[in-house]
Amino acid sequence: MSYRFAIHGCQHAHITAFIDQMLALGGTCAGIYEQDSPGLARSISERHGIPIVDDPSVFEDESVRIIGCSAVNNRKIDVIEWCDRHGKHVMADKPVITDRASLERLEAVIGRGRIQVGVMLTERFRASVYTLKQAIDSGKLGRIVSITMRKPHRLSPASRHASHFSREESGGLINDLFIHDFDLLRHLTGQELASIRSQLAKHILPEHPTFYDTATAQVMMSGGTMAQLYTDWHTPVKSWTWGDCRIFVSGTEGCAELRLSGDPSVAVGEEMYFQITNGEPFAKMELSKPEANITEDFIRRIENKPSVQTHRDILETCRATVIADENAVLFNAFNGGIRS
Repeated sequence: MSYRFAIHGCQHAHITAFIDQMLALGGTCAGIYEQDSPGLARSISERHGIPIVDDPSVFEDESVRIIGCSAVNNRKIDVIEWCDRHGKHVMADKPVITDRASLERLEAVIGRGRIQVGVMLTERFRASVYTLKQAIDSGKLGRIVSITMRKPHRLSPASRHASHFSREESGGLINDLFIHDFDLLRHLTGQELASIRSQLAKHILPEHPTFYDTATAQVMMSGGTMAQLYTDWHTPVKSWTWGDCRIFVSGTEGCAELRLSGDPSVAVGEEMYFQITNGEPFAKMELSKPEANITEDFIRRIENKPSVQTHRDILETCRATVIADENAVLFNAFNGGIRS
């Protein structure tokens, strides 16, 4: 079944993946509404011939079934509640919430059960991650004892919306970037997040006092798997890509490394999966493709079919980011160093 959809909030290019995937499924876009900094909206409009609208009330028409949203982060919950009131399923870019108050509002929407809420946690749908998940589930790596994830990012401040540098509006580094990692930890291990100890550091941009540029977290999963997470905004301007992102997995029977993007020895964007076990030598593994992309998976949920991402996945991942952000030990090079 094809669906008519619309875009309510268009501030991050991630939403283009949702639009492209919806159009590929035969969907039609009723329009794009963006009240602030409409440059991206205009670009998408020109590329796809999608109208820009001045009032989101036009999306209340019953023919519009799904809303896509990449609004400023702390406004996304407003859009989700709008969708709830008007009976529209919604797919939002991450992060979908920025603090405990917005988490509670999201819990209320999902608890009412009127609409399906999706979040663009796309890492589950990478071929390399899908292949790793198969290896873990088959027992090839044995019992998983440790997972390390590195996600450095390029900042390019001039290209960022002003809200990016406000912790209140953006949610900050942990909510913005660790959301992917917390989601993958639950997905890969089948365990819950039992303990999180996090740190945030500020080394740059004193003119933006609430913007922190480096984060780490130590995580214990409910089944004993330990995890180390790292992210930053320090990928050099001259880098060949936005970030050299990797995942390392250690198990009782083998180890794996995923190079998600940024390896200078291969084509930009190529994913690679390396594995070594007690029974097999080090090798580059052939990747298997997931059965569906994230938008197809969301449509399955709308149609009451089995899906990879669930409401519980979204809520538990968002809850972990809020806990990690609230409890982070802070270092600020511009105002006296460390504070809890």
